Amino acid sequence: MFAAERRQLILEMVRANGAVSLRELARVVQTSEVTVRRDVRALEAEGLLDRRHGGAVLPGGLSRESGFPQKSHLATAEKTAIADLAAGLVEEGEAVVVGAGTTTQELARRLARVPGLTVVTNSLLVAQALAHANRVEVVMTGGTLRGSNYALVGSGAEQSLQGLRVSRAFLSGSGLTAERGLSTSNMLSASVDRALVQAASEVVVLADHGKLGTDTMFQTVPTDVITRLVTDEPPPGDDRAAAELQALADQGVRIAVAGSTKGPDTGGRPRDGAGRPKEGHRPRQLAEGEGRRDLPLPGPRRTRLPGGAPAPYGRPTGSHGTDEGQPGQPPGRIADLAPRRR
Repeated sequence: MFAAERRQLILEMVRANGAVSLRELARVVQTSEVTVRRDVRALEAEGLLDRRHGGAVLPGGLSRESGFPQKSHLATAEKTAIADLAAGLVEEGEAVVVGAGTTTQELARRLARVPGLTVVTNSLLVAQALAHANRVEVVMTGGTLRGSNYALVGSGAEQSLQGLRVSRAFLSGSGLTAERGLSTSNMLSASVDRALVQAASEVVVLADHGKLGTDTMFQTVPTDVITRLVTDEPPPGDDRAAAELQALADQGVRIAVAGSTKGPDTGGRPRDGAGRPKEGHRPRQLAEGEGRRDLPLPGPRRTRLPGGAPAPYGRPTGSHGTDEGQPGQPPGRIADLAPRRR
């Protein structure tokens, strides 16, 4: 199939469905995702479509929200890898809030194996994923059901979160930029997400590389409130996502990249078959830089230290700042969270 024929077929699929994943496009036109990504980039340059969330969508200014059936087929492999990595942050007996979204739904499926966990959520999909987890307590907010993403929104949801305090909030959204932080296309969803953030000591954003650099209408979490970002590695040539990661790291966001050869950093604790830390084992202290890797990001900000070593992200050459709670670690340094194999 010639390039012009492929691109015409891609354009027809996007117009018919509103949003189509790169994987599905590659399957239909019978070529690789690398070739499809190049075709989508060419069509975007002509203003015929936009690249979003590991796929292509109809063109428009600020990104419009897709419904659950469309989102569930976008960037599925990336969402799975992100959920696997983020689940390593959660310990037995914790209380967390989990927002609505297909990525957080994937996370919930993995949290079902964590005993003694309490999950507060406004998402029916998250609650459904945890419904048969006997050792997990699920607390749902009140509110009005929003059918497009199966989430409870409105004043009832927000009021039910008042006075709540948990260790972490896991949130997703429609777009993430260093300038505005996490955003979504729906005002009611944004308002509930803000209430979820207020209830948590730490905010963890789950976003695949397709959402990086995408700005949508309503801000949910400002960049300076985001503690961690769990994402996947941008493909070669995706300069926009790579530059956004650099900018987020420069602002102090701790970034974990799924899909590396190392697994969630558990502080050296061995895990049992269900992924839980084994009882009676005291974690050893990590040496500086152990269990971490730099993510190669293109651009002029990537400098070299004396001796040829690349400078870590979020740390200008010659800087000696430290990341709060991590002695010796520069702010915004990109780090893996997954368990090292012993």
